[in-house]
Amino acid sequence: MTLLDAGEYIATLPKKEHAVPRCQAAMEALILVAEGGGPTMFARIGVMRALNRHHVPEFNPKGKEPHWGRRKLKWDQ
Repeated sequence: MTLLDAGEYIATLPKKEHAVPRCQAAMEALILVAEGGGPTMFARIGVMRALNRHHVPEFNPKGKEPHWGRRKLKWDQ
């Protein structure tokens, strides 16, 4: 997608969602990139945060198990 597509999408959001701080930050980043030629990565990050504002990251305390916990040695069998 282009910056124009992102700007049009944010412009079509309801007024209630325009007040969300993440959407405000995304709009500011888009304006800075469009007018001043700033880094496009800031606009991308802002838009992605605005799109995923309802996603709650889940923390998995177990994570990946270390490789040495799964292997058995020949003499242990």
